[in-house]
Amino acid sequence: MNKVILMGRLTRDPEVRYSQAAEPLAIARYTLAVDRRGRRNNAGGDEQTADFIPCVAFGRQGEFAEKYLHQGTKMVVSGRIQTGSYTNKDGNKVYTTEVIVEEQEFAESKNADRSGGASSYGDTASRPAPAEGAADGFMSIPEGIENDLPFK
Repeated sequence: MNKVILMGRLTRDPEVRYSQAAEPLAIARYTLAVDRRGRRNNAGGDEQTADFIPCVAFGRQGEFAEKYLHQGTKMVVSGRIQTGSYTNKDGNKVYTTEVIVEEQEFAESKNADRSGGASSYGDTASRPAPAEGAADGFMSIPEGIENDLPFK
């Protein structure tokens, strides 16, 4: 089975081209920076690095990438790994590895993306004060955070 699931941020805006077929097909290319937890450093903390994974999305997935994705967007991508090779203009053989995107979705809310990756309520000091509990024991949802809830 060839299946990969990645979560990371786009390193730059997707590059989108269209095929020359009778019905043009969108082909979007982008790179995801995916955190890799490494070995412990001398100070006892985890050394964190990133892998830069090239991704290619075709058709509707490519059109979605063109319309909604931009540098810094945090995404979850699933697909398959594809390898290939070609001979460059200098006559050298070049080997490629990329993820062919089958599904892609946002990994954080639009508000969190705009604020540099932090949730608008990620800091307890900026959270609204809890509302008084109702008679049934449930509290009301503070105004303005309905779209940030993980459920509807």
